[in-house]
Amino acid sequence: MKLTPKDIASMLDHSTLQPFLTQDDVRKGCEIALRYSTASVCARPADMKLVAELLKGSPVKVCTVIGFPHGNHLPQIKLAEAAAALDDGCQELDMVINVGRLLAGDDAYVQGEIKAICDLAHSRGAKVKVIIETCYLSDAQKAHVCMLAAAVGADWVKTSTGYGTGGCTVPDVKLMRASVPEACQVKGSGGIRDLDMVLAVRAAGATRCGVSATEKIMAEAEKRFAEGTLMELEAGAENVQLGGGY
Repeated sequence: MKLTPKDIASMLDHSTLQPFLTQDDVRKGCEIALRYSTASVCARPADMKLVAELLKGSPVKVCTVIGFPHGNHLPQIKLAEAAAALDDGCQELDMVINVGRLLAGDDAYVQGEIKAICDLAHSRGAKVKVIIETCYLSDAQKAHVCMLAAAVGADWVKTSTGYGTGGCTVPDVKLMRASVPEACQVKGSGGIRDLDMVLAVRAAGATRCGVSATEKIMAEAEKRFAEGTLMELEAGAENVQLGGGY
């Protein structure tokens, strides 16, 4: 099936999360997102007011990260951070689970903080992506935490922060897609730097990708579209391994 550049852009959460970015860098990131009409700009919590103002009136969603990047904030701090982001105009929250608590078997703790943020976000008309940081988990743990998140209202489960020991892989996306009901979507993130990676993750079942290489990806999408070669991949491509980091 043929795709359009719009199909690709609608999957991209343009990332402006690096700690060294200036406010001018964030503005440039928003300009890129608006140029291509990406799904969102995923920016740092302190940038929310600026991003919300720059994206006002556009279809590009305002997104931020909660408990980022390690997920070890107290639940009440994550909740306060989420509330502040929503107050500043955020529409999508990408929250990091407490991986250590998950590995220790404390499902109630992990699920409780996910539920609290989902309940808050949904009460304000926002959505939540739950970052499970796959690089630290076994396949059984990945499937288990995806089910925990979906059961309490996660809108997406997301592979990675991009700041762990590894990033998104196609097998992980396939596993996560198979572990949650249809209503819960999957986002790949961490090391997705070109169009082929986006297409592979899409074929595996992801509806969103966290990227900072938006311009490179979209230039390739427009080139292939002009050539008539921008196509859906067949589901599979298990051999595609993506790196870590934004």
